[in-house]
Amino acid sequence: MPTPTSAKEPANSIDRLIETIGALREHCPWMGALTHESLVEYLIEEAYEVVDSIEAGSVDEELRGELGDVLLQVVLHARLAEERGSFDFEAVAEGINAKMIRRNQHVFKADGSLQESFPASVEEIIVRWDAAKRAEKPERADPFEGIPPHLPALAAAQKSLDRAARAGLAIDQQGARAAVGPVAVPDSEKGLGELLLAVVAGAHRQGLDAERALRKAVRAFHDGHERHS
Repeated sequence: MPTPTSAKEPANSIDRLIETIGALREHCPWMGALTHESLVEYLIEEAYEVVDSIEAGSVDEELRGELGDVLLQVVLHARLAEERGSFDFEAVAEGINAKMIRRNQHVFKADGSLQESFPASVEEIIVRWDAAKRAEKPERADPFEGIPPHLPALAAAQKSLDRAARAGLAIDQQGARAAVGPVAVPDSEKGLGELLLAVVAGAHRQGLDAERALRKAVRAFHDGHERHS
């Protein structure tokens, strides 16, 4: 008697994960009720847990698990888009792969094959990366465009100063004055962390919101460069 044929097994672990999520979306009421909006808090939480795992030195089993949680969020968002006929996980993977090839012209040719030679310095790589990004959107004149508005203020400040420096803009005006002014910045991350904590503690004692204050200073920094451009 012939052996009954079973459903075709997914080709790899990614395919199996996508199939599992599809089944959960169909048969689990909680999973089926998820939306892009309701998933936002989980995406943020899982990303921070990856950071915690790395900074704690947990680079093996714990990090593997945390990265899996982030991957789950990507698969879920792609599944939601697929259900409404927009795009699927494969399109996400294809898109980011094409972007990496397009942005890294110091490594890849346009067809994805490797260049014959590679740059010798990080500085040269940054120049080529920035040139590739400008070629994608030549109409983009604002160096701060694309910085997420909901980024934590300290991360936004750091990214804004980095963007300004790479664009050749001065960083000694508006909200960045304190970064290059009379404040003595410690030469270690430990000392810098203690200084930042002391600033936040002082703000707290005076009833000031340090996060909101820095966010406003970053916006002023952006506005100042827009006026001088």
